Amino acid sequence: MTTPRRRDLANAIRFLAADAVQAANSGHPGMPMGMADMAQVLWGDFLSHNPGNPAWPNRDRFVLSNGHGSMLLYALLHLTGYDLPLDELKRFRQLHSRTAGHPEAHATPGVETTTGPLGQGLANAVGFALAEKLLAQRYNREGHAIVDHHTWVFLGDGCLMEGISHEACSLAGTLGLGKLIALYDDNNISIDGEVHGWFTDNTPQRFEAYGWQVIRNVDGHDPEEIGQAIRTAQAETARPTLICCKTTIGFGSPNKAGKESSHGAPLGKDELAATRQALNWPHPAFEIPADIYAGWDARAAGAAREADWSARFERYAAACPELAAEFSRRIRGELPADFLAHADAYIARLQAEGPTVASRKASQMAIESFAPRLPELIGGSADLAGSNLTLWKGSKSAAGDDADANYVYYGVREFGMSAIANGLALHGGFIPYDATFLVFSDYSRNALRMSALIPARAIHVFTHDSIGLGEDGPTHQPVEHLSSLRYIPGNSLWRPCDAVESAVAWKAAIQRADGPSVLVFSRQNLTHQHRTEEQVADIARGGYVLLDPPEARFDLILIGTGSEVELAMEAARRLDAQGVKARVVSMPNTNVFDAQPLEWREGVLPAWCRKRVAVEAGVTDFWRKYVGLDGAVIGIDSFGASAPADQLYQHFGITVERVVEAAKAL
Repeated sequence: MTTPRRRDLANAIRFLAADAVQAANSGHPGMPMGMADMAQVLWGDFLSHNPGNPAWPNRDRFVLSNGHGSMLLYALLHLTGYDLPLDELKRFRQLHSRTAGHPEAHATPGVETTTGPLGQGLANAVGFALAEKLLAQRYNREGHAIVDHHTWVFLGDGCLMEGISHEACSLAGTLGLGKLIALYDDNNISIDGEVHGWFTDNTPQRFEAYGWQVIRNVDGHDPEEIGQAIRTAQAETARPTLICCKTTIGFGSPNKAGKESSHGAPLGKDELAATRQALNWPHPAFEIPADIYAGWDARAAGAAREADWSARFERYAAACPELAAEFSRRIRGELPADFLAHADAYIARLQAEGPTVASRKASQMAIESFAPRLPELIGGSADLAGSNLTLWKGSKSAAGDDADANYVYYGVREFGMSAIANGLALHGGFIPYDATFLVFSDYSRNALRMSALIPARAIHVFTHDSIGLGEDGPTHQPVEHLSSLRYIPGNSLWRPCDAVESAVAWKAAIQRADGPSVLVFSRQNLTHQHRTEEQVADIARGGYVLLDPPEARFDLILIGTGSEVELAMEAARRLDAQGVKARVVSMPNTNVFDAQPLEWREGVLPAWCRKRVAVEAGVTDFWRKYVGLDGAVIGIDSFGASAPADQLYQHFGITVERVVEAAKAL
C-alpha cells in the first residue's frame, strides 16, 4: 500500500464534504474545500486526541467556530476513526442523523461544542483554554504534567466580524492563554460576496493589540507553511496565537473556486464532476480508497497517547493521591460526597434564622457557604462584581498563576462572558457561574440560548431583577426578560422570594448536570417567609403552597415569585380579614414546576379553583398559562421609569392593594 500524498488526504475531506452537500441538496461546501489542507496538517501532524475515547481528559480541544462548514469536521471525525460511520455522512442534514447542518456536541462523538452562530465557537475556545490553564495551575506538579493540552480553533471572516470575537479575544490576550491557537480562513468571501465592501479591518494588527502572537500571510494550501506556522504557535507559551491563512474558498472547483457561489449551496453535479477531474480524484461519491483511510486512521496513535497519559496519571496518583482523586471527581462531573448534606443543613439553618436581605445578598451568602466545598465552582461578573455580589472570601483572580484561582473579572463583556462560561463548562472540571444585571441578559442572549441547546452545565446569575432597582430608570429595568428566558427550551430559571429559596436555587443549579440554570435576584430586601420542613423540601419542585387558610379551605389562589411573594402574602392576610380565604403559591421556578407530575401540579393549582391572581414585576402575558383568561395578572406591560423603588411600585400598580382589588373582582 502506497503512502498517500498530503493533497490526496486533503481531497478526501473535500469530496466527502462536497458529496454530502450535493446529496442533501443543502449545505456549505466552500469552506471545507478551502480549509482541507489546513485540517490535514493539524489533524494529521499535531492534534493530540483519541478517536476511541472522545472524552479522554487530556485531549486537545478542536473547535469549528465557522460551524456552517460542518462537513469538514464530520469528514475529519469519520476519517480518523471516531464513531461516525460513512452512512451518517450520507445522511447529512437529515432527520435524526449525527451529521446536523451545524455541529452539535450532544449528537456527535468528537464534537466539542455546538457551533453555528458565528464567533461563539471562538469564545467557547477561550473558555476551553482558560479551563486548561486553571486546571494545570491547580493540579500539575513537578514531573507530573497531567493537564497539558492545546485548544485549536478554525474560524472565518464572519467570526471576526462578530462583536463577540473582540470581547473574547481581548480577554484571552489579557489572560495570556498561550495554548489557544486559532487558524483564520482568510478567503475574503462571505455570503454576500467579497468582503472588501464591509470588512477591511487590519486583523493582524487588531490581534497584536490584544496581546496575541500573529503569524501572517501563511499559504493555507501549502502544508509546509502551515506546519511551520503551527510549530511557531506551539513554541509561544505566554500568548495565544492567530495564524492567518490565505485560502481559496471552494478550492479545486474550476468555476466556483474563490466565489461566493461555493459558499452556501451545492456545487451541482456538473461542477462536482469537473472538480473531480481538476483534482485528479477519480473515485465515485462517498468512496474513499483504502490507502487514504489508512493514512488518516488515528485510532492506534490515539490509544497509545491515552495509554501513556494513563500511566503517567497512575504515577501522579501515587505521588499526589488527594489531588488525583479530586481531579478525577471533577472531570467526572460528580459533586463531593458531603455537598448535598451540607447544603441541606445550610438551608435548614437559614429557615430557622430567617434573615431579611436582598436576594442578591442571599445569593452571596449561599456562595460563601457552598464554594469552599466546591473547587470546581468558578465565578465571574461583567464588571459588576460589587453589585452582583458574586465575590466571596475565597475568590482569587484567574488572571494570575494562583493554584486556587476561581474568579474571572470579565470586564464589560456580557456576551463573551456567557459564551466563555459555556466553554469552561464543556471542557470539564468546572461549574461556572457568570453575572450581570438582568436587563443586560439581552447582550448575552444568544450565549444563554446556546447554553440550553448544547447543553452546558453553566449557571447564569442576574441581579437587579425589576423596577425595584429604582433610579437607574427604564434602560436598566427588566420587563420582558423573565418570561423571555423561561421560554428557552431546557432552561431552568429561578426567581427566589427570600434567602431560603435563594439557597435552594443555588443548590439546584449546582446539582443540575444536564443543562444551564438562570438565577435571578433582587436589589431590594425581601421578607423572610415562614415554612415547615415539608415546605422547605417542596421549594425544589419549583412551585409549592406557601400559605393555606387554617381550615385548609380557600376561595382563590394568589401566585407570586421573587419580591412579589411578600405582596401576595400580605394580600392574603388582608383578604382573610375581609372573609376571603386565599391560598398563596410561591413559584420560584416555573420550568421545574411544569415538569412535575400532574398530581403535584394539581395539588398546588387545583383545576376546580378558577379564581387566580398572579403577581410579578414583569410582563403579564406569561402568567395566563396559570391563571387562564378568567384570572388576573398584576405586572408591568410598559417600560419603567427613574424614581425610588417604592414610588415605582406604587406608580405601576404592583401593590398589595391592586392584588386585593383584583382578587375581589374575580
